[in-house]
Amino acid sequence: MSISARMTRLPHAFDPDIGDEVRAAVPYLTGDMAELVAGAGGSSPYLRGLIRQESEWLEGGLDDPEGAMTDTFDALKKAAPDRLLRDLRQAKRRVAVLTALADLSGAWPLEQVTGTLTDFGGLAADLSAQAEIAKLIRRGKMPGQTEDDIADAGGLVILAMGKMGAGELNYSSDIDLICLFDETRFDADDYGEARAGFVKATRAFSSALSERTADGYVFRTDLRLRPDPAVTPVCIPMEAAERYYESLGRTWERAAYIKARAAAGDITAGERFLETLRPFVWRRHLDFAAIQDAHDIRLRIRESKGTGRRITVPGHDVKLGRGGIREIEFFTQTRQLIAGGRDAGLRQRGTVDGLAALAGKGWVPEATRDALTDHYRALRDIEHRIQMVEDAQTHKVPQSPEGLGRVAALAGMSVPDLTAMLQSRFEEVHHLTEDFFAPGQNGATPAPQPEGEFDASVVKRWQTYPALRSERAAQIFDRIRPELLSRLSRVSKPDEALLALDGFLAGLPAGVQLFSLFEANPQLIDLLVDIVGTSPALAAHLSRNSSVFDAVIGGSFFSEWPGCVALQQELAQNMAAEGDYEARLDAARRWQKEWHFRVGVHLLRGLADPVEAGQQYADLAGAVLAAVYPVVVDQFAHKHGDPPGRGAVVLGMGSLGAARLNARSDLDVIVIYDPEEADMSEGKRPLAVRPYFARLTQALITAMSAPMSQGRLYEVDMRLRPSGMQGPVATSWNSFQSYQRDEAWVWEHLALTRARPVAGAEAVGADVEQFRHDVLHGADPDQVRKEVAEMRTRIQAAKAADSPWDAKTGLGRMQDVELIAQAGTLIAGSTARDTPAGLQAGVASGWLSAADAAALQGAHDLFWSVIVATRLISDTAPKEDEVGAGSAAFLCRITGYERIGDLRDALETAYADTKARVDELLAEVRPDEK
Repeated sequence: MSISARMTRLPHAFDPDIGDEVRAAVPYLTGDMAELVAGAGGSSPYLRGLIRQESEWLEGGLDDPEGAMTDTFDALKKAAPDRLLRDLRQAKRRVAVLTALADLSGAWPLEQVTGTLTDFGGLAADLSAQAEIAKLIRRGKMPGQTEDDIADAGGLVILAMGKMGAGELNYSSDIDLICLFDETRFDADDYGEARAGFVKATRAFSSALSERTADGYVFRTDLRLRPDPAVTPVCIPMEAAERYYESLGRTWERAAYIKARAAAGDITAGERFLETLRPFVWRRHLDFAAIQDAHDIRLRIRESKGTGRRITVPGHDVKLGRGGIREIEFFTQTRQLIAGGRDAGLRQRGTVDGLAALAGKGWVPEATRDALTDHYRALRDIEHRIQMVEDAQTHKVPQSPEGLGRVAALAGMSVPDLTAMLQSRFEEVHHLTEDFFAPGQNGATPAPQPEGEFDASVVKRWQTYPALRSERAAQIFDRIRPELLSRLSRVSKPDEALLALDGFLAGLPAGVQLFSLFEANPQLIDLLVDIVGTSPALAAHLSRNSSVFDAVIGGSFFSEWPGCVALQQELAQNMAAEGDYEARLDAARRWQKEWHFRVGVHLLRGLADPVEAGQQYADLAGAVLAAVYPVVVDQFAHKHGDPPGRGAVVLGMGSLGAARLNARSDLDVIVIYDPEEADMSEGKRPLAVRPYFARLTQALITAMSAPMSQGRLYEVDMRLRPSGMQGPVATSWNSFQSYQRDEAWVWEHLALTRARPVAGAEAVGADVEQFRHDVLHGADPDQVRKEVAEMRTRIQAAKAADSPWDAKTGLGRMQDVELIAQAGTLIAGSTARDTPAGLQAGVASGWLSAADAAALQGAHDLFWSVIVATRLISDTAPKEDEVGAGSAAFLCRITGYERIGDLRDALETAYADTKARVDELLAEVRPDEK
């Protein structure tokens, strides 16, 4: 489609007489198209010369600008070596004049303008680099390379950085390149010669592009973004660059690589290199420390370039000045650095695309995205018009009346309108971005100073803690300390909370990232105060795993609970993104900690009740087992072959089977496998089926429970398997059936009432579930009651409760209620797994009265609320005098009592009533009456 059909705006000629002369050079144009050429040439000496020089070519180019660009690029690819440099310069003229006219007329949006310039930059770099490498190959100066290697420049990698990498090249921009070479293509003996050749080729092609001749120039090239440019050659091996970024890379280099793109030469090797840098650019955790780094960079730029003065449009730098383009880019890139490690969807090279992604994930308000996007496009338009005047690599608004007039004319505006528009945009960009980098510097009220209210000796010793030993950490903490102490002073027991905070800070190994997180997100301080004032155990966990705070900022922390299936899918995707087995397990550990923390916070904040929290902890454990098990199987099968027969199923038992866990629950599991007719596995090191599944099960236990750098997932308990600790860790399907029919004790059938497939082979799991239904029918009620009574006595003898807050183990406590519920399930032949359903099954069988079932259920609800709360507060049930003020308030809130004494009295009453009811239910077979 022609430019005239898409025209939406027109420049006007700063010098009408010169505009008329330029119009006369293109007599085939009339109407608005003639006015477009007159306005462009009458305002820009540079465009005037291009229009005259390319007037014949323009006749077709204006009718189909996209086609003209395609033809120009295709012709370059076929250019003879001895004409390449001249043809590149001719192409540059044509790209420059046609792009300018498409831009000034509004026929092309900004993205198409910058995209076309970028495409030409990449093609020019690629063709000129190939030409130089071809010379070396033909002279035998590139060892081992042949004519076939010219297409990918013999392993020369050209990374486009900055605006060229993002597809946002300026109208009169230089091109920022990093040149590397793939050293793996060369033998060790040839390395030195190859390196010298790549250095020579890089110098030659960059000079060829930059050199001004009678035909003009192609692009000014800048190679200074490479690692340590003061001491390194213009082209270095990829391996050396990797080592540099791993050990010495700085935040500004991380930000630069957001836009990096393999643009020319060996694209495949370039993309491989960029993938190796992914952990350097994109940190695993939210990186709010990048805000200060970016702010420091901004201040240094302002100081070195003199762009930090107040906003006055004439002479103001559209790119680097206050409220300029770079402010929008820094705002976008810094937020990408903060969160891009956790969310790959934020890793966008383009500024507009980056803002859109950030807004889509809740990191930037939509109104801010819309405003900054609009300002970015408008400022880039003006930047182009400033550069079009003389093809100068400048970003400053002209100060002279003539210069301002020419830019305004190209924009189709008057000077006053242009000045007012730019003033407004600069000020609003500054307002939208400055507080992000330097919060509180726009007249905010200073934070209160409540330190005198606290024990000075506690506050003073903080400076000796590891987290505050670095100067930067101490500076950040000094800024957040007033707010932290102010919020701490408002809790019910400030001194007690201060000591809890002290313990949290003492356990922190480092502080820069966490303190930066708090500074950027002050609402997290309230959450920290809640945690340290309520749950010392959770606070201690946080001090060792402070990165779990990332999840709170991640966007979905307070969303609805997703359920086990969605959790499993998310974890599986996270693990699949990692490169090796240990990295996948570490990813699982990080992920589990975040979700485990979420459940605890929701319970602590009253966003989930005790029953919901128990279900969520169980969903999480089930998801982890379901996602980790196939990863373990794949790793094991790599050496020993796929699981023989139908494979194995992992059964959740106990609380996991009943889908009700607390924050400290271990996982009771058994593994059942069905080898069918197989005797051995088929792999590099085959195993007989019994040792195969035994070792596979041990591998699963290790994956789940081994303490690694990211901690452990869960403790795993397999004592409920057939024959207990003396039996094999994995049981064959036939043996399991035989044992349960002929040898199992009643307590093992009681345990089976809660069995549930949670991972592994679905077909085997379905058969086990059907068998469970069959075997739980037909139990002798008297025998069940007799063995339950004996079990109860043994449990009491082994472990009696020693605290009123231990609501689980002991006569009249939760374990008593659950034994009755399991017995009711077994007597009724029910397939129910949870306690409420088991009690109702007992009523249906006639063993329990409705009154007993209701009383036991009410007691169970109270006991569970206390258990789930105390396990969040502490690793074990607290002793009678160990419940602090914050913990007591939490216990009361979660159980509905006003005072901790009232709750204790209610527990003692419930213990006594439950014991009496259970005693009566089992009275016929009490061991002391036998």
